[in-house]
Amino acid sequence: MFVSMNWIRDFVDLEGEDLEELIQRFTLSTAEVEGVEYKGKDISDVVVGEILSCEDHPDSDHLHLLKVDAGDGVYDVVCGAPNARAGIKTAFAKLGARVGEIVIKPAKLRGQTSNGMCCSAKELGISDDHSGIMELSPSLENGKDLKEIFPIEDIIFEVDNKSLTNRPDLWGHYGMAREFAALVDRPLKELPLKEADYTGDKEVSIEVKNSELCYRYTGVRIENIHENVSPMYMQIRLFYCGTRAINLLADLTNYIMLELGQPTHAFDGNKISKIVVDTPKENIKFTTLDGNEREITPETLMIYDNETPVAIAGIMGGLDSEIVDNTNSLVLECANFDGVSVRKSAASLGLRTDASARYEKTLDPEMTMTAAKRFIKLLSDIDKNAKCVSKITDVYVKHYPQRSVAFNKAFIDRYTGIDISSERINKTLTALGFKVSQDKDEFEVSVPSYRATKDISMQADIVEEITRIYGYDNFEIKTTRSPIVPAKMSEKRREENLIKDLLVKAYQANEVHTRIWADPDELRDIGLSPEENVMLLQGSKEQETGILRTDMFESFLPLVYSNRNYKPSFTVFEIGRVVHGTKEDGTALEKRMLAIALYSKELKEKELYFKGVGLVNTIIDELKHKRAEYEKAKPLHVWQHPKNTSLIKVSDKVIGCINTLHPTTLKKIAKNGAVVCIEMDMDKLLELASNEFEFEEPSRFPGIDYDISILIPEGVRFESIEKEIRSTGSDKLKKISVIDIYDNDKIKSITIRLAFSSDERTLTGEEVQKDVDRILERLAKLNIKLKG
Repeated sequence: MFVSMNWIRDFVDLEGEDLEELIQRFTLSTAEVEGVEYKGKDISDVVVGEILSCEDHPDSDHLHLLKVDAGDGVYDVVCGAPNARAGIKTAFAKLGARVGEIVIKPAKLRGQTSNGMCCSAKELGISDDHSGIMELSPSLENGKDLKEIFPIEDIIFEVDNKSLTNRPDLWGHYGMAREFAALVDRPLKELPLKEADYTGDKEVSIEVKNSELCYRYTGVRIENIHENVSPMYMQIRLFYCGTRAINLLADLTNYIMLELGQPTHAFDGNKISKIVVDTPKENIKFTTLDGNEREITPETLMIYDNETPVAIAGIMGGLDSEIVDNTNSLVLECANFDGVSVRKSAASLGLRTDASARYEKTLDPEMTMTAAKRFIKLLSDIDKNAKCVSKITDVYVKHYPQRSVAFNKAFIDRYTGIDISSERINKTLTALGFKVSQDKDEFEVSVPSYRATKDISMQADIVEEITRIYGYDNFEIKTTRSPIVPAKMSEKRREENLIKDLLVKAYQANEVHTRIWADPDELRDIGLSPEENVMLLQGSKEQETGILRTDMFESFLPLVYSNRNYKPSFTVFEIGRVVHGTKEDGTALEKRMLAIALYSKELKEKELYFKGVGLVNTIIDELKHKRAEYEKAKPLHVWQHPKNTSLIKVSDKVIGCINTLHPTTLKKIAKNGAVVCIEMDMDKLLELASNEFEFEEPSRFPGIDYDISILIPEGVRFESIEKEIRSTGSDKLKKISVIDIYDNDKIKSITIRLAFSSDERTLTGEEVQKDVDRILERLAKLNIKLKG
């Protein structure tokens, strides 16, 4: 937002103040200033010049030879402006004058010497109009410096819009002036207003049908308008603040928006009989002022003339009711709309305007009447013939509650750590528009309406108001004396960090962070859609947006898909949340899950699967010193493999799942790759009791390793085999491990290594063979035979 210091000076006396320093104080106290620009300093010796004669240039079809009276003499000038003619007064840059980066010198144009330059408004930097030279009032004195007539010199500073989000009162110059008045401890001048000079009973017919989205609608009808060009001071201010001049009525609405922060809209009075504020019952087509036809949905608030739409509320008017140069009557709209509704409508239409940007900030409804009276004042000053032909009609359907905050000086002192006098507290808050009731060091303040919509609500807000005007740079710098105690890490956080360290250091995994809701577009890319679940309030069931994920892999599978071409193999993980319906109180039932995705183009699916099994085993062993078991399970999601899906169990408690992908899903993600998915319930995992370490002294005697290759029947898992081997009760069998797997369509076998040793002596082959024979007898009960 651009702010004019000339405009600020209309409302507060800044005589004798260093404006640069004042703008810096504004940055420290109120909002961040992004830049300062000094307008008009590069303009000098540009005066009022009267064209006495205008003849065609003999050697040009567009140049003219002028004689210009500049007060101190008559100058020969060559000019190419199409509107140059005898009798008009214009902006004339004399020899030696400066216009921007140009210094005016005698110049020959097609053989004729030009001793000066007639200027357009654009050349002077006060407008973007370059259609011709400026045409000034005939009453102006020849030779008078333009800077004495028009406010060409100004200081314009730009405020970061983000810093004004919670300050809707600062989206206009009058609110800015209030801040400067408080900073320099000078009074804020009253805004010049004018009541409607109409004494009859006629009103503007206004009906607010949707009182949830329109809080207040103020209107007045004005006729007999003769002027159609805004005064130059107004055009200059609008241009300096980023808005081009159009015509008087359009300029007035923009001027008031920049002055008060309250958008207004002028409808052609000949085309409006009754204002109706409502949403459409169905989708409609509507052409806005920019000439674009737009699709309007039933969620968008509209302004109607009876049943004909004439404007999108708070965003833009319609083409059919726009103000043009010869408009002589109008219906003025000064309204207050729901900020959220305006923001959503502007976003859905892709149409964000200066008006919608302000409405989004939750404007003060009290400003609509002020804006209407200000419009009447400015128009009547410019066009004496304009008359109000109705009363100011005001439909006020929703009032914000009056807010008050009680506090005492001791609270302010404790919060700030400095001693600010009660007198200064009172004076500061009064300057900012608060009504202060004081009893010694006890205060109760009424929050002004322009600060009550979303800004001031508690004691801490009052502290901020006092201290920012006092000046943060005036605080005495003191060293805080506080004990420094290291943060205590909970056992849960310690174990989470252990898992993360293990995955990163041992498996070179990458931690990622995904959103808790499923992205339908990303899932569609891999042939999936979000599973039915709880939705965000802003979500759409039809468009499948805002659906919270039931499983971490609704986020992880699209992530694997989008990264598949960057590395041939990678592992990603996240400790995140999923939602499984709602609790009795209506809140989401969230669960914390550990998700790990392994992707590889280098390993076969089986190899990658067993790598995932090893990863799970390592986590369980390192974290809880226990063994993980696996149990075949039916897939719960369409993307899980119908056969290669297993539950992860520890101490007979299911804590998660490991699986490969369904061939259809895998084909969509990576035709030549493999993906293994692991998901574990973090709460269940961390609740498991940890086994204590048992230390065993290694044997001093050499051991014997015995390898057996066995045929595995369908459905028999290694856990069952290991359990059966252990049941022989051999005290010499120290370790059982799988060293090889063979699997094809006809045969499935594994090679198991049995490690035997004794703490007392060296074992003989015969002793070990007896234990092996007993093991084979046990395995025979499971229909497991030695491989021939």
